[in-house]
Amino acid sequence: MKEIIKTKNAPAPIGPYNQAIKAGNTLYISGQIPLIPSTMELLKGTIQEETELVMESLKSILKEARMTFENVVKTTIFIDDMNNFQHVNEVYGKYFKDESAPARETVAVKTLPKSVRIEISMVAVV
Repeated sequence: MKEIIKTKNAPAPIGPYNQAIKAGNTLYISGQIPLIPSTMELLKGTIQEETELVMESLKSILKEARMTFENVVKTTIFIDDMNNFQHVNEVYGKYFKDESAPARETVAVKTLPKSVRIEISMVAVV
């Protein structure tokens, strides 16, 4: 059985999907982009500021599902320019302990929704 997870502290979906789905002990979080939840406007800041906003949205979704970053087992990061990898990694790394950090891949892509520079999705388990 699946449970829809949604919070006003993360951007509302911009298409036919949910912020997250919990199936059994596993939480699947849809890719988050740097949208300001209260206004649904794109944050036009540095890549670090945009990454921080994405991570805070993910944190809010995890909290709604009664989880934390400690529950995350897998992340996928999509960026539009691999030259931003180090900046993204610096912000991303603040949310995880090195010894329990999740598996991850980072992929450079040509374009992302709304032409943003970053999108991150996660899988977490209880």
